[in-house]
Parts: sequence; structure tokens; C-alpha cells
Amino acid sequence: MESRRYLLKFYYIGRKKFHGSQRQKNFFTIEECIINALNEKNYLKDVKSSGFEVASRTDRFVSARAAVFSFITTKKPILMEINSELPKEIGIWACSKVKLDFLSRFNAIYRHYKYIVAEPLAYIQKNSNVFDLNLIRKACKELEGQHDFKNFSKPGKEKEKTVRNMDSVKISINNDFLVFDFKSRAFLRQQIRRIVKKILELGIGEIEYDDFLKLFDVSKQFLYQPADPSGLILWDIKFDDNIKFEVDIKSKKRMETYFLNQELKSGLKKQLFRILQGDDFS
Repeated sequence: MESRRYLLKFYYIGRKKFHGSQRQKNFFTIEECIINALNEKNYLKDVKSSGFEVASRTDRFVSARAAVFSFITTKKPILMEINSELPKEIGIWACSKVKLDFLSRFNAIYRHYKYIVAEPLAYIQKNSNVFDLNLIRKACKELEGQHDFKNFSKPGKEKEKTVRNMDSVKISINNDFLVFDFKSRAFLRQQIRRIVKKILELGIGEIEYDDFLKLFDVSKQFLYQPADPSGLILWDIKFDDNIKFEVDIKSKKRMETYFLNQELKSGLKKQLFRILQGDDFS
């Protein structure tokens, strides 16, 4: 049979048991689960000959709605067949046939990440002396365009190129939660989490606007911890319009059912702790 390359969209939830998305020796990862599932269902013999590659990598506890990988196979992917070998925290839900030499990592037009702040806005406002949403929006605008984001990335090798072009940075409020949206062709490691950390500090008055601007001065080094990785979601990866993804109905249903079950479980926990807070323990 003829070999073809397929581009597949998948979600994953950044649970503790996964040590990030990228394959690592002696660690359990998202990629390892997918490769094992493809092997089990005879879609590939080995990673190298199949040209398996992913469009983006994420750290431990980070989730994804529409991550993407591609590989070459002689067998047309049946998504639910592959999903049957995957844990519920991972699921493939759309597929597109592409050229054999297509590389998702380099053909992506932009990557879209969301960051959801864990604390409700009402809680942030209640526990902060100030909260300036307009100042946060001003800072978001400042980040757009080409900048050297060295001080907004994980400290690494001195020769690493840290200039990036940020297409857009937006903030919105969804059900009383702050949601950031970032779009760029490429991001540095921890870039979004470090940006969020400093923008939130700015919004609640822990740093001044001039302090925020100083982070663009790469002649100086600023050491600080990034925001919690569990709030970060790889939302989408945009490709050329001629690439058409076909959503698999059964796989989409599997995904939606899992999300609903998780929402119900988290809602139960939320209600439990709400009741416990109201108890006088007499």
C-alpha cells in the first residue's frame, strides 16, 4: 500500500503522571502514550521511519485542546481505534492528509495559547489593595510586536535566540475568571507563564509599570518564578487554509464525555469545600 502522511489533532490534560508532552528517557509522557498506541494498532513500526513529529511541546501540567502531530503510514488512521489504546486524558479527534514532506512544526502559521488564572476575579479583587484591569490591558499591548523576550523566558544558554514576534496578547473575563490569549509563530520556554506572572503582579500593584518595562532590557537579568503551569492550555495551531481537518464524530463524543465527567467531579469537590467552609465544626 502507498505511504501517506497524516496530520492529527489531539487533546491532553496535564496530569501529574505525565512528565510533559515530549518524549523523555525513563519518564512517562504524552508522546510516549501516542506512539505506543500507534504501535499497538500497527500504524507504525518505529518512530524514525514513520517521520513522527509534533508541532509543539509543553511542560509538565500544561494541557492542550488542539495539539498536532504527523506521521507516515500505509494504513489510513481510524481515530477511535487509536483512542482505544489511549488513557482518557489523551484523545485524537481530527485528521488531515498532507504532503509526505510536510512538517507540522515548521509549517504552522501561529500557535494559540490560553492561560486561565486559577483564582476567580472576585477573589483577586477582595485580597488585593488594587486591581487595575486597564493597566493589564496596556501591558498586553506593550508585548505585541517584535521584542527580545529573554527576561520573559526560562534562563538558558547564552547564545539562545530570544527575539520573538508576538502577534497578539489579549485578556478577557470568562465566568469571573481572567483568561489570557497569546498568538505567535513560536514561543520561548516558560515565556507565557512568566509574562502572566509579571502582568498579574502589575495588575495588583506589586510592581510599577516602569518595573514591567525594565524586563525588556536584556542587559539586566531578572530572576523570578513563572506562573503555575496548570493554567496553560495549547488552544490551537493554525495552518494554511488548504489544510482541511476532518473531525471524527465518535472521537469528539469521547472527548466531550470525558470533559463533562471531569467538570462534574470538580463541581462536586468545589461544593464539598464550600460546605466545609460554612461549617462551624461544633
